[in-house]
Amino acid sequence: MRILMLSKALVNGAYQKKCEELAALPDVELIVAVPPAWREPRVGVIPLERRFTRGYRLVTLPIVLNGRHHLHFYPTFSRLVRQVRPDILHADEESFNLATFLALRAGVQHGARCCFYNYANIDRYYPPPFNLFERYAFRHAAHAFACSAEAEAIMRRHGYAGPLTILPQFGVDPDLYAPAQRDRSNAATIVGYIGRLVPEKGVLDLVEAVARVPSVRLRLIGDGALRPFIEARIAALDIGERIELHPAIPSTRVPDELRRLDALVLPSHTTRTWKEQFGRILIEAMSCAVPVIGSSSAAIPDVIGDAGIIYPEGDIAALAGALRRVADDPALRNDLGRRGRERVLAQFTQAAIARAYHDAYRSMLN
Repeated sequence: MRILMLSKALVNGAYQKKCEELAALPDVELIVAVPPAWREPRVGVIPLERRFTRGYRLVTLPIVLNGRHHLHFYPTFSRLVRQVRPDILHADEESFNLATFLALRAGVQHGARCCFYNYANIDRYYPPPFNLFERYAFRHAAHAFACSAEAEAIMRRHGYAGPLTILPQFGVDPDLYAPAQRDRSNAATIVGYIGRLVPEKGVLDLVEAVARVPSVRLRLIGDGALRPFIEARIAALDIGERIELHPAIPSTRVPDELRRLDALVLPSHTTRTWKEQFGRILIEAMSCAVPVIGSSSAAIPDVIGDAGIIYPEGDIAALAGALRRVADDPALRNDLGRRGRERVLAQFTQAAIARAYHDAYRSMLN
């Protein structure tokens, strides 16, 4: 089974572990095409990391309109399809993107069975040409993947009637994201946030909540348009001595940063145009046995399950209460950390996710 996957997300080195796991499965020949970097809007350039590349071929392709989620494309991808002649073509993009349309069209022309991946969990009208891209994908895909039941329901309402599997795009390597052995009994409680510094992620809520809990220190790691507003609010609250603000880090450094924390917080807000689609940092923290606190935005409660604390999104007092609980109760932290690790091992490892994709690919050929 020759699989050709196109994915800008796989510039992230940690994500590439899924490719290694997939390539190790029976009868798989895997070729993965990525851009040399991805320009994430409001964050910056994410360069390609070559971290887990054993057992498959990682190809770098030129990209046009880098940073335009729905309009970027790869002008030489069709040539790669002709060279590879895959049995399965996996466009790791939304059904209404130009890159998906062009990739699936190339796959169909060369007899490949095609699939795509949808994150979109807010129903909206797509104007031309995006609705035409979506219709083409729905007509020609042999399978679809969705990140959540909400995403699946939207696809069904838009007319997709084919086979569909709900799966995370990537899992977690439990050996890389492993718990740390440490004694925190005499140290301050450190909570953290790792991700984009943009309004919808609710980071200002976290700053406000930390201001109400003097026993907590905060590590913020990330870049984005909200950074100057965060810095200004920290200064206005006069809590600079309890908050560290660091720039974004490579994916390969995330496990070590997580292991420094007593809890990880994802305080996302639902907006008119966005709500949390998965929250991958949650399963990364859970795999490290770091307790997680998440808002009630969209997918977060489903990802956390009973292995963390959920609070009503936007409720700063409730978030402060959750911070106080984990700061004051080491036994609770230990219990939540254990449950989080067990949940990841049962559902979210890269190996388990790779096997699920492998099963879907085999069904496409049958």
